[in-house]
Amino acid sequence: MQIKLSFGLKRLAAWGAIALLTLVLWLPAGTAQALTQIRLFDLNYRECPPELAEGAVTPGGAALAANCFIVYGKTENTSGRPVLNADIFGRILDANDNPVMQNRTRLGSIEEVQPGIGEFELRISVSENQATPLKLEQFKASGFAGKVRR
Repeated sequence: MQIKLSFGLKRLAAWGAIALLTLVLWLPAGTAQALTQIRLFDLNYRECPPELAEGAVTPGGAALAANCFIVYGKTENTSGRPVLNADIFGRILDANDNPVMQNRTRLGSIEEVQPGIGEFELRISVSENQATPLKLEQFKASGFAGKVRR
């Protein structure tokens, strides 16, 4: 009886190895890339220079007069590798705590974030009827090291 049990376990192990090998061969080739978090800090904003601000309108469907601002700050990439096309997320509120970007937390992107401390700028349009100063909250960025295939 022990011989049959031993033979059965060997057969089961062989089938398991074949199943595992088949699974590995069927998986797509390539390396998995994890999402890299980028810390954004020392945030502030300034009015756009006249050449950027000219003809500014609000984003979305209605073309309403708008003020142009540049949000800027610092980045911290601790991954040790450059991050490409990092999405910027955050909330921007006006002086009355009304959202500047209605139903949007993705505000834009940073083309390339090198390892260590760096800087970024983001152009935004704010409806002319929203009061300043603006409040910049919960800013962060994330992206992938290397190019992302589309």
